[in-house]
Amino acid sequence: QVQLVESGGGLVQAGASLRLSCAASGGTFSNYNMGWFRQAPGKEREFVAGISWTGRNTYYADSVKGRFTVSRDNTKNTVNLQINSLTPEDTAVYYCAADSGLRLYYNSGYYSTERNYKYWGQGTQVTVSS
Repeated sequence: QVQLVESGGGLVQAGASLRLSCAASGGTFSNYNMGWFRQAPGKEREFVAGISWTGRNTYYADSVKGRFTVSRDNTKNTVNLQINSLTPEDTAVYYCAADSGLRLYYNSGYYSTERNYKYWGQGTQVTVSS
């Protein structure tokens, strides 16, 4: 059983940057493909970024390319999401998620599909004021 705990959210002004972190425990972190999703008020949860179990491959939603950067440190069991040039439209609860840990590589469509993730964190709130 993998536990995921996000941190780093907060209230910021438009144009600022944030670095979200997700700490994993309870499993061999380096086995898992990881994803970041977000859910804005009144909207469905959406994919923003994914990273393969080795960190070799990263994937992004078109809406965040160029502003979001996902990375991982398998020695520290963490996955991070750097968000630059925040806008009010980025206001959401941000979730990290882990798949089943089979150490497999997939195409981009895999990372953006929620049902491929087995473990989810509780989320961290990001609020961007204009």
